[in-house]
Amino acid sequence: MSTRPVPTKDTSSDPKAATVDMKFEIVVLPVSDVDRAKEFYAKLGWRLDADYAHENDFRVIQFTPPGSGCSVIFGKNITAAAPGSAQGLYLIVSDLVAARRGLLDRGIEVSEVFHNEGVYAGTDEPYLFGRVRLSGPDAEHRSYRSFASFKDPDGNGWLFQELTTRLPGRIDSAATTFASTSDLANAMRRAAKAHGEHEARTGGQRDENWPDWYAAYMVAEQAGKELPQ
Repeated sequence: MSTRPVPTKDTSSDPKAATVDMKFEIVVLPVSDVDRAKEFYAKLGWRLDADYAHENDFRVIQFTPPGSGCSVIFGKNITAAAPGSAQGLYLIVSDLVAARRGLLDRGIEVSEVFHNEGVYAGTDEPYLFGRVRLSGPDAEHRSYRSFASFKDPDGNGWLFQELTTRLPGRIDSAATTFASTSDLANAMRRAAKAHGEHEARTGGQRDENWPDWYAAYMVAEQAGKELPQ
């Protein structure tokens, strides 16, 4: 019987090949005290999806952050990784100040807001894009540039990253979605501010077509396309 490998077709350039959705939905967190970790993630305000135990010394707990399509799991006999070794876990938010304040109000210790300026050397925070922390938000409030960080009781490291406009090509402009009413409201506020500037440039006259302008602005912003002026 032949053991030669069966030739396979290279489908990397075939647009019909990638027709099955692959939804990344679970991140495994290594923890040392399951109940302590459960209390912490519940305190964050994350949704508890499951707490399942089996008599064979097995337990799994699942939490999901607000508006997230991805959840975290931890428990007993879930992973051989060292507790606290999960680092650089990004939580994308549209309003960094509000996200940080929300955790502080829940009694969670969170770093001050910081940003990077393309500096790739340093030891302030391993696993951070940019690594060297510069105090305060990005001066121009550009997407991908402003952060705040926090850790769970084992030291697993989380980063808030503020993002309002994605780089071109990273979202389907024909399928604009918002993860929550808060995200939608924030997008409308940014559109309102930009529209006010638009009206000022056009002589201060009320724009009766403002709903169309808002819609075009919000879709373009999310898709990383040129914004209407």
